[in-house]
Amino acid sequence: MKLENKIAVVTGAGGVLCSAFARELAKNGASVMLLDINKQAVEEVAKEIVAEGGRAYAYACNVLDKASIESVHESILKNHGKCNILINGAGGNNPRCTIANEYYEAGLEAREDIKTFFNLDKEDFGFVFDLNLMGTLLPTQVFSVDMIDNDGVILNVSSMNAFRPLTKIPAYSCAKSAVSNFTMWLAVHFASAKIRVNAIAPGFFVTKQNKDLLFQNGKPTARTEKILRATPMGRFGEPEELLGTLMWLCDNEASSFVTGVVVPVDGGFSAYSGV
Repeated sequence: MKLENKIAVVTGAGGVLCSAFARELAKNGASVMLLDINKQAVEEVAKEIVAEGGRAYAYACNVLDKASIESVHESILKNHGKCNILINGAGGNNPRCTIANEYYEAGLEAREDIKTFFNLDKEDFGFVFDLNLMGTLLPTQVFSVDMIDNDGVILNVSSMNAFRPLTKIPAYSCAKSAVSNFTMWLAVHFASAKIRVNAIAPGFFVTKQNKDLLFQNGKPTARTEKILRATPMGRFGEPEELLGTLMWLCDNEASSFVTGVVVPVDGGFSAYSGV
């Protein structure tokens, strides 16, 4: 129970990966605050954690609305105490900012019947970018105040897109690259305040957001086949395979001198040149 008496805040906790993070933190003794725009999703996760003997509390929170975050922060302070660990997990892509073609083809600039690079909507691009970067910035601004000179831990969620941008999803790729850079910036900024800041960069995991892109009628899509060919271990990751890295980076004894790093957990994807 290495995290006994710790307060851990997890944004995006209704999702597949971050709900697994929340369960692991609770198993290790932390009181976990589950934040998500979907209140029902985090209420279900909280019930599961409590049924397993952990402590978890669900909050509706919009990570793009600082007033919403501040309201949740105030409630957590009043009812549970100061945040010790912040997991910035809210993020993701959106179909509105996914283009149809991997490569430019003659005539694409004139097409309006499909989504192309040329007709990407500024608002859609901005939404995906903000969800990932602003959705990391704003919770950090609010909750990091609790951690100053208190051995705080901030863990951001980057992506393979930050190492090698994937085709079709330009906004998401740009945003996750920014999250990695911001992680390093924060690590330097907060070093004197005794706050460590790191990030996990998951490889390919099947989630609610990408399931329809990876499988159709239960069968792998062409994109799935390309992903698995480029992953030396030849398979998708399981959420549980992120938890060892999570706990290492959240443990102030095990990773006391680790800050400003982005750790790939990707089955070798980032190491493979394709040759």
